Amino acid sequence: MTPALVIFDCDGVIVDSEPLTLTLLRDDLAQRGLALEISQVTSLFVGGTIASAGQRASELGATIPEGWVPDMYARIYALLKLGVDVIPGVLPVMDMLDQAKIPYCVASNGRMAKMEITLGQHPALWARMQGRMFSAEHVPSPKPAPDLFLHAAQALGAAAADCVVIEDSATGARAARNAAMRCYGFAPHDTGAHLSAEGAQVFHDMSHLPELLRL
Repeated sequence: MTPALVIFDCDGVIVDSEPLTLTLLRDDLAQRGLALEISQVTSLFVGGTIASAGQRASELGATIPEGWVPDMYARIYALLKLGVDVIPGVLPVMDMLDQAKIPYCVASNGRMAKMEITLGQHPALWARMQGRMFSAEHVPSPKPAPDLFLHAAQALGAAAADCVVIEDSATGARAARNAAMRCYGFAPHDTGAHLSAEGAQVFHDMSHLPELLRL
């Protein structure tokens, strides 16, 4: 079935911002008594918010001080301003969606300020996403709650059953499942078992997405 709306996650799906953020988080937590490998940081925190990362890190033994969340946001934003790449292949997918007159948007647990930095570095991408960016700031609960995806669908006039979500995290895939939306899980570096466990259909290269979307 051709979707009525395609909802992209931002980090790791549209822009390659996660390696920078996860390395910064790993190094910070190591200084706070929680030593983790990047694979563990990825498993624990990808798809969540900085606030939820701080809460989980505290549960695991890290000493998280007051003011840590806004401080981390400031440090992450400064790092991302140095430059992030667009995920290879995602712009051709958007071109094909435009040609097929299928609307799309981005729905991220990240703040709007973060999307302004990462997407805003790429003027053509930034221009095409105007009016189509949704953040967890806009809804009561972030992913894995369904709120964000349902909000995006309602804002763009699509029924949940007719939407497709493109995600790279188990948290996002679970949010899609909770919203009763189909999900394709982007796993460029591993098997995507964490995504398939949440009901997502896994793919490993953006060039394969048009076929999945029946474009």
